[in-house]
Amino acid sequence: MSAADSSLLRPRLLGRATVNVVVAVSVLYTLLPVLWLVLASAKNRDALFSSDLLSLSDFSLLQNLRDVFAMDGGLYGRWYVNSLLYAVIGAAVGALVSVACGYAFDKYRFRHKEKLFGLVLAAVMVPQTVLALPLYLMASEAGLVNTFWAVFIPVLFNPFGVYLGRIFARGYVPDEVLEAARVDGAGELTTYARVAFRMLGPGLITVFLFQLTAIWNNFFLPMVMLSDQDLYPVSLGLYQWNSSASVSPEYYPVVIMGSLLAVLPLILAFVLLQRFWRSGLTAGAVK
Repeated sequence: MSAADSSLLRPRLLGRATVNVVVAVSVLYTLLPVLWLVLASAKNRDALFSSDLLSLSDFSLLQNLRDVFAMDGGLYGRWYVNSLLYAVIGAAVGALVSVACGYAFDKYRFRHKEKLFGLVLAAVMVPQTVLALPLYLMASEAGLVNTFWAVFIPVLFNPFGVYLGRIFARGYVPDEVLEAARVDGAGELTTYARVAFRMLGPGLITVFLFQLTAIWNNFFLPMVMLSDQDLYPVSLGLYQWNSSASVSPEYYPVVIMGSLLAVLPLILAFVLLQRFWRSGLTAGAVK
């Protein structure tokens, strides 16, 4: 190998090594808290405050699992079911609404369409915490405060999902296919339900996963809307237990075990739907 070839190869190898180091550090930064959570969830209360957290002794996994569902009369199980209802049903309905709105923005012409879509994009930049108080006042006027609907209804409408829905409609649904369906006599609803909706499957799954993650981790809105513990989602319930742990240390093991159980549905959803999610993220990339 000549000196010129060596001089060209050296920066390339250095750049590759730098990228590998950055990726390795990023993976460690992501996985170490998860590893700590897995190990800590299997320890008893005394081991949590000792220096033997990484040891293979003092395991109380099954006991902690029983305790988390027995604490406070089994509230955690109710919180878990509430989170599943809020997140799974809310994400499914919200994804359907978002994709349908995005499809309408892309395929139909109506007055002030781009101005309205500009408002949708502007709403994407508004933090959800800013909307909590107006939503609370609206729910109070409607008599929905401290009910299931006070948390469920607001999560159905997601401006970012509408934006993604328009991108997916443009990338997956050719206008020629819709025109062919109309020529064959299909109405607009039939064209959307039987033709466009099937093409939008990967996009629908992608929006669903984004919605599922956002709703499952939703904390501030339930804290503002709810005072009945039986309606709490897991995020708010664990926060309450964690606040009580400073006075009652027996809450520490159940908070950690509950936190581990709380991330399992998201991991399961991404593992099962990753094929559709990855294809959905590339929508329109080759247009």
